[in-house]
Amino acid sequence: MNIYDISKLAGVSTATVSRVINGFDNVKPSTREKVLSVMAKQGYTPNAFARGLGLNTMNSVGIMCADSSDMYLAKAVYYIEGRLREGGYHCILTCTGYERESQREAMDMLLSQHVDCIILVGSTFIDKSDKNNKYIYDAASTVPVMLLNASLEHKGIYCVLCDDCHATQTATLHLIDDGRSDILYLFNSYSYSAKKKALGYRSAFEMRGITCDERYIQFFNGSSQDIEGVCNFVSDLKDKGLHFDAVLASDDFLAVGAIKYAIRNGITIPNELSVIGYNNSILTTCCEPELSSVDNQLELLCNNLVRICIGTLSGESMPRKTIFGGELIHRKTTVHPDDSDSENS
Repeated sequence: MNIYDISKLAGVSTATVSRVINGFDNVKPSTREKVLSVMAKQGYTPNAFARGLGLNTMNSVGIMCADSSDMYLAKAVYYIEGRLREGGYHCILTCTGYERESQREAMDMLLSQHVDCIILVGSTFIDKSDKNNKYIYDAASTVPVMLLNASLEHKGIYCVLCDDCHATQTATLHLIDDGRSDILYLFNSYSYSAKKKALGYRSAFEMRGITCDERYIQFFNGSSQDIEGVCNFVSDLKDKGLHFDAVLASDDFLAVGAIKYAIRNGITIPNELSVIGYNNSILTTCCEPELSSVDNQLELLCNNLVRICIGTLSGESMPRKTIFGGELIHRKTTVHPDDSDSENS
């Protein structure tokens, strides 16, 4: 008999059962009685160790990550786990995949372990529909929920994110102002963050009074490890008649695929083709020429998220939303503004 069985027999969510077990007062008296009655009939007693030996805390934090093979998410988990350990907290990591149901189940599992807080790493957990976000709202009524690089307005939810829209806008403006007229935008996700980046790309054209051609916004439906697939995808776009003199990618691996396409086809970088990636990952210096990329300040985001997490658990008043700016790091795949000025003088 476990918390899942109790929730089914009582006809309530596991989050509600967890709130009853932990003595939270945000449960209707009738619901509390129903859950306690089921527990009594089934002879269910919460494990003393899992209950923190009566202290209502195990100094543990649950971390949900959709895909631990993703470089950005893996690095974020590394930073977060390290800072939490320094703060005296243990971590329970669950890799959920991208399906909403498996994410809900992972959330329930963490709540059943009586973690003090839950951290959602990345924006793939957030949906545009409040109905699909309800499992997050329910969890936030039990324990604080921290969102990394996503935004959701609700009591008990704290968000730390990069302004992906403005950062992508800045990168696009650099390409436009460098004289690039046909900028291919590659993306591989429809997450909250990805949508903000696409908005930044479009808004840059609007700022310069240029109509954004939607043909240049292309979705790569493949693995984040399939750089060869990206290369072939870009080549196919060219073969179909789509001319481009710059590539802006929502992730560094997409940009590296574009570099591979250019080298394979004898296209000089950055003279004939400028390329900008996103995340400023280790990939930027593992390719030749080295890749210009947007640094979304991941370590800074993670450090602040953990600071807010520990502060909240300590009873301090912490900001509900913290936004940092990104920075375009110029390397060899773009013309640096200073270099452009010196050539024109």
